[in-house]
Amino acid sequence: MNANWMYILIIPTFLLSLWAQFRVKGTFNKWSEVRVASGLTGYEAARRMLDRNGLHDVPIEPVPGALSDHYDPIHRVVRLSEPVYYEQSISAVSVACHEVGHAIQHQQHYPMLVLRHRMFPLVRFASGLAPFLFIAGILFAMTNLIGLGVVFFSAAVAFQLVTLPVEFNASNRARELMVSEGFITNHEERGVAKVLNAAALTYVAAALLSLLELVRYILIFTNSNRD
Repeated sequence: MNANWMYILIIPTFLLSLWAQFRVKGTFNKWSEVRVASGLTGYEAARRMLDRNGLHDVPIEPVPGALSDHYDPIHRVVRLSEPVYYEQSISAVSVACHEVGHAIQHQQHYPMLVLRHRMFPLVRFASGLAPFLFIAGILFAMTNLIGLGVVFFSAAVAFQLVTLPVEFNASNRARELMVSEGFITNHEERGVAKVLNAAALTYVAAALLSLLELVRYILIFTNSNRD
């Protein structure tokens, strides 16, 4: 396959990525208007889930911004965007419990999360350097630099692929615990699934886009060796 033909695959995937981001915002906004029957805020649901899993020492902090929710494994803190922290909606409770799912993974040493944490320092360095290696390799016709760029970019792609099971597992944990603990009713599971699946799609699209980019770089490296 010619490297130029990769654009035919990359462009639709890029559009999929944009659509996924649009969808997650739209889905979040839609279910933010639906009040959860339990009356719990995102903070309250997250706090209860943490406490019932023995994570009393993990704090929850509100942070500005939309969809800025995350679990910080270094400081062991769950950070929730202000709408998620304060609201009593299906979206808020879903996102909050998903982030707690990561905290539970950390507590239980979930293998893929452990691997992701170990990869992060290397990936942060490699992903920042890879573009410069590609550009320098092409400008100066140095195949070795292009090859090194491929290796470094491969680390970033591997990181994104490892992220997928981490995110899906956190969502599965969240959904199971939300039902068993009575945070949501069986009727509300549909809304929870919509919110979490939309968020997961953004990770899938990003991983697919990176994977296709890697294939294109490999083709460039292969073609440069033939010249």
